[in-house]
This record gives sequence, structure tokens and C-alpha cells, in this order.
Amino acid sequence: MKVILLEDVKSLGKKGEIVNVSDGYARNMILPKKLGVEANKKNLNDLKLQNQHTERVALENLEAAKKLAEEIGEKQVQVSIKTGEGGRIFGSVSTKEIAAAAKEQLDLELDKKKMQLPEGLKALGMHEVPIKLHPKVTATLRVKVVEE
Repeated sequence: MKVILLEDVKSLGKKGEIVNVSDGYARNMILPKKLGVEANKKNLNDLKLQNQHTERVALENLEAAKKLAEEIGEKQVQVSIKTGEGGRIFGSVSTKEIAAAAKEQLDLELDKKKMQLPEGLKALGMHEVPIKLHPKVTATLRVKVVEE
């Protein structure tokens, strides 16, 4: 019997796949636990429409990420930090502070977890911080660190 999986099944396949299973396994395991539905014309058509919708949403998300990356690339954020004698910095500028400064100065909601900064910024001047907006799109935000 052909079955369309509604959820990932460990030894069978991923959600949305059409798999061939024995009638007993489908009747006693897959269908009662709502792990899948029988692959008839109506369900196959529903799966096709659902896949088209998913692709359209994914494309819209990619376009939105590209547009946001372009917008971020043109702007810069200024963050101030305490310094001591000779311009020595106390501490560092973290992604949390960069995200807060971007919200305040540029009115952009940036997730601090998506900023790919291996460690905090520990020097004055201009720095480029990569931000992963989408698996295929990475933006670069310019951050200017100045004395307080």
C-alpha cells in the first residue's frame, strides 16, 4: 500500500514522502497513529498543492532576506565602550550590544544569535559583523566602536 507520510518515521522516511509499506503495517501502525494517510488521488493532489505553497513561501522568505541584507549592507551602527589610559578597552562589545544598537539607531530587529562573531570586538574603529539572515543569505553590518 502506498502511504503519504505526515510526520518523520524513523525507519521509513521523512514528512511528505510517498512510501510503499505492507497493508498490515499501514492499517495497524501508520494510519491509526496519524503518521500518514493513504496515497489516493485527493491526498496526492493535496500534497502537490502543499508542496507548491511551501516552495512559494520559501522563495518569498529568500527574497525578503536578500532585501534586508541589501538594506543592512548600506548602514552602519555606532557602539560606545569605556576606555582607559592610552585607549585601552575595558571588556568587549558583544552581539547583544550590537543588536540593541541596531534596534535603537536603525530600527532593525536583528537576532544576536545569527551574528557570526567568534568573540567580542576588543578594539576601537570600524568592524564588519556577518549576520546569517537565511541559509543562502549573509549580510554584513558595519559596526563603529568609539570611546565613551
